[in-house]
Amino acid sequence: MLKLMRPHQWVKNGFLFMGLIFGHGWSEPALVQAVLLAFAAFCLASSTVYVLNDLHDVAEDRLHPTKRFRPIASGAVSEQQARLLGVVLAAASLLLAWTANPPVAGYVLAYLLLNVAYTLRWKQIVLLDIFCISAGFMLRILAGTDGVDIPPSNWLLFCGLWATLFLGFIKRRAELLEMRGHGADHRKVLGDYSAELLDKLIGITCTGMILSYSLYTMDVDVRRIHDTDDLLFTVPFVIYACFRYLFLLHQETGGGDPSRDLLNDRHILVAGGLWFLVTLYMVA
Repeated sequence: MLKLMRPHQWVKNGFLFMGLIFGHGWSEPALVQAVLLAFAAFCLASSTVYVLNDLHDVAEDRLHPTKRFRPIASGAVSEQQARLLGVVLAAASLLLAWTANPPVAGYVLAYLLLNVAYTLRWKQIVLLDIFCISAGFMLRILAGTDGVDIPPSNWLLFCGLWATLFLGFIKRRAELLEMRGHGADHRKVLGDYSAELLDKLIGITCTGMILSYSLYTMDVDVRRIHDTDDLLFTVPFVIYACFRYLFLLHQETGGGDPSRDLLNDRHILVAGGLWFLVTLYMVA
């Protein structure tokens, strides 16, 4: 049951803390509590989505070289048990979100509905599938800002959009590599993508993410709010982590699971940790 919930994927919900960090909200206990509850709600909501996805894709997963070992596909968890788990997780996520702040519950509900549509239909539509993944991340950012009464920065939203599209296209590229020309047998939409197209889209989104973050650090209002001109010095950490991720994709056949790569690759861990510590020092 725990493996079916994929707790290692909860790291993606770290996007909820961006508003707390860049909005200087860490000194308000009530705000910190609300964001932590929102984070917990999205962890349960994302686990709900993984249960739904595995139930829907069980036949295809049994044809996949690694996904066939997932709990439902392998038979370790019955479909009836999985359905019950999904209902409990969805109800608990909405309850936690409402406790955090009623608008957060709206974002969690929107996230669940988006992923129902994604699982049932939209993930088979080329490009729209990646924009759906990106939208899920943007809802996390909005829940951690607007949902708890932290005004979201336009730069934050813009950079988040580029970053999530980048991760989505890398995921599809890794799936193509893993399936070795038989991607459409596992996921129909992979037949509409090519390595050349995905490499171009990855390059565009990676550039957009780095440039938008760089411009954010140099923005006059941002420098005034954080009372520092030195945020620009955090840009190299972002660039290094992006390039390392591309290296994992092309040289180490990684990139298919961003959560595992972020937690297991020492280079990305160090770059991310240094970015976080330096950023926190500068904005605190």
